[in-house]
Amino acid sequence: MNSQLLIQTIANAVAASSMYALIAVGLTLAFGVMQMANLAHCHFFMLGAYTVYALYALGGWPFWAAVAAALVVGAVIGLAVERGIFRPLRGDVVGGFIATAGLMFVFEVFVGEVWGWGHMRTIPSPYMHPFKIMGASVAFQRVLVIPFAIACIGGLMIFMRWFRLGRALRAVAQDPEAASLQGVNINRMTALAMAIAGALAGIAGGLMSTIYAVTPALGGHLILPALIVVIVGGLGSVGGVTLAAIIMGFVMTFVTTLVDGVTALMVSVAVMALVLPIRPQGLMGHATN
Repeated sequence: MNSQLLIQTIANAVAASSMYALIAVGLTLAFGVMQMANLAHCHFFMLGAYTVYALYALGGWPFWAAVAAALVVGAVIGLAVERGIFRPLRGDVVGGFIATAGLMFVFEVFVGEVWGWGHMRTIPSPYMHPFKIMGASVAFQRVLVIPFAIACIGGLMIFMRWFRLGRALRAVAQDPEAASLQGVNINRMTALAMAIAGALAGIAGGLMSTIYAVTPALGGHLILPALIVVIVGGLGSVGGVTLAAIIMGFVMTFVTTLVDGVTALMVSVAVMALVLPIRPQGLMGHATN
């Protein structure tokens, strides 16, 4: 690997880590509050990408307005899923698992029927000039996701530490019964968690829409890497998932560059298999008795 390819691969790895972090932090936040996994979470990413396609590529909206709309669409869908699926099934982990597995297919069929099956939608980048790093050219769109990931995740950590609603989210994640006795509205907190999770996935999909081939199956391709990141980082741990996203982003990008994507996914599963016997709760998760 020559120096230019190395630099480009590192830049791509940082961008991939940022994308995985945006997706997985929302997934682990929702899990921490509701204690239920949302298998359709990465389809919020796909719907965010299609929002940018519909508004920016077809509708002529400014790119940043379309990305903002993707964030709103993700948040609204998150609220709808919480109200329609997770709230009625609260406490039924298996039921929630099956319901969101079915929701994955509902989203794919809906998008396929609206925009067509078997067509890879390409979205032109608003920034055609590549970003130059020590002689290597990196797509500006890949660099763009990095500061957004830092701002969104940093803002979420500040919100959860210093704001009343954020502390209420943490309280529900740690002990929902005790939080309820202290006057915390559990329904409001689960709705907030799903709205934040959907917004993060939506903005990630909007920002990365010009890089990925946008298809109805896009969310299905990302759910396994996202789950690996969440498990390695620690269920419910925003910091742990961010660290795991960085690790897995570099692992998958370098292995994909050197070998192929299938091998990269196999290696990421192997990394998870190595971590779990040592840290069953994940890198920064809390052990349970």
